[in-house]
Amino acid sequence: MLTENGKKLLENQAYRIVGNHSAVKTCGWTKKMIKQEGSCYKMSFYGIRTHQCMQMTTSLSCGNRCVFCWRGYKAPVSKKWEWKTDEPEFIINKSIEEHNDLLAGYKGNYKTNQTFFKESKDVKHVALSLTGEPIIYPKINEILDAFHKKGISTFLVTNSQYPDEIKKLRHVTQLYCSLDAPNKLLLKKIDVPLFSDYWERSQRSLVELSKKKCRTCIRITLIAKINDVEPENYAAQINIASPDFVEIKSYMYIGESKLRLKLENMPWHEDIVEFSKKILEHLPNYDIVAEHVPSRVVLLAKKKFFKNEKWHTWIDFKKYFELLNSGKDFSTEDYLLQTPVVGLSGRNTRDEAIEKNISFPKKRKRLEELKKTTNKFN
Repeated sequence: MLTENGKKLLENQAYRIVGNHSAVKTCGWTKKMIKQEGSCYKMSFYGIRTHQCMQMTTSLSCGNRCVFCWRGYKAPVSKKWEWKTDEPEFIINKSIEEHNDLLAGYKGNYKTNQTFFKESKDVKHVALSLTGEPIIYPKINEILDAFHKKGISTFLVTNSQYPDEIKKLRHVTQLYCSLDAPNKLLLKKIDVPLFSDYWERSQRSLVELSKKKCRTCIRITLIAKINDVEPENYAAQINIASPDFVEIKSYMYIGESKLRLKLENMPWHEDIVEFSKKILEHLPNYDIVAEHVPSRVVLLAKKKFFKNEKWHTWIDFKKYFELLNSGKDFSTEDYLLQTPVVGLSGRNTRDEAIEKNISFPKKRKRLEELKKTTNKFN
């Protein structure tokens, strides 16, 4: 399914193709962490070690052509699995090998924290969310189990078009479902799905997510002037899924999404905060826990994670693997750690971009005009 031209295009974008259908690419935050320039929001929210996280996928094909996706429309699409299936151990070992090779050059970088660089070779977390739809890999349970046996936590993101596959999942450290629109018409416009029953599939996926015993999360990618509407309908769908967490994140104006969207479609962080508060008005069992300003993302969590006047959204990974290996039933509340930094900072990304002149210098005039607008961050 992946043509030679498609393969070359991905390799030119710093992907490494693994076998017949998988790929790995170094996350920008992994590089930043090694250079001591900041950490991923997953570290702030859940306690992962950013420099020890690998970003990969078990399937390069997807059932959607989301307008906000950074990948090009030449990437493979499919409703079902059409690849020659590679074995889990091969995928894991080759992905780690390619991941480490992509980071090899940082050993000689003068900004590199050598301790972090050395530790980066020992992968402790995997984000199965690079591109494509990883959940359709036929041996997804086997590869998740294999990661866990190596002491590697799994964060799996699905586009909410494969409810049967969600139902079949066994153990995932944290399972994400994308929620890209508050209604059927907008979902079709934004996700451009291959399935004609895309809305029904999305709703069934939310139901299946509600039944999972692992940590669960709804991810909303907010696109300014397009899907930043109807917070009450987002809340209604969140209530169906009943996730532990909700991440409300800004669309980022990068990659080939720039061919489909405009700079103005990328919300500022304070816009994300404002919309999060609007959704929260319809979610009495949730509250805002934390934010990650550089990523323009806000974390909501069920109030059950607020214990003894403290939020506990971090994962005790040692305890998690002990419980997983015990073979006994356990709940998400059995391996929690306190969240070190919580609340909203009050930082204004709009004014920062103008004053420092570091974001979109060619848009200086537009930014100056924005500075005159009322600051929405309260």
